[in-house]
Amino acid sequence: MSDSKIDCKQLEQLRDSLEAMARNSDDFFEAASREIAARLLAKVIKRTPVGTYPSNSGKVGGTLRRGWTAGTNQAATSYADSLTVHHFGDTYVIEIINPVEYASYVEFGHRTANGTGWVEGKYMLTLSEQEIRQSAPGILEAKLKKWLSGAVK
Repeated sequence: MSDSKIDCKQLEQLRDSLEAMARNSDDFFEAASREIAARLLAKVIKRTPVGTYPSNSGKVGGTLRRGWTAGTNQAATSYADSLTVHHFGDTYVIEIINPVEYASYVEFGHRTANGTGWVEGKYMLTLSEQEIRQSAPGILEAKLKKWLSGAVK
């Protein structure tokens, strides 16, 4: 029989990297939550209709669209980064709301002013959420691969 020596330094480094990543996994999940929220905001903002008014009315359209970022005129990504991520067990939640009082009427539809007709909803949040639900697994997989590649250098 021969005497063999095994150098386990690389395995120990991998173990240490994986342990460090496990300790910082909340950071990964929060970043992933914010990225998905930013993508949702980008879609819903693009889909939100802007009212058009005569130039002599003094009204300016876009209040509902600006409402998605609380009127801050920030890009969806920077606004999503400022949102709080709530952690409940193994679930991470970011609340995305539009505080404009008529947002739900545009989303789901409403009766006309005289009460005789119906204005169909635009479903800007509903449709955007459905699209994000379909693309989220791919987004998370890519983000996870990139995060794990940090352990295996």
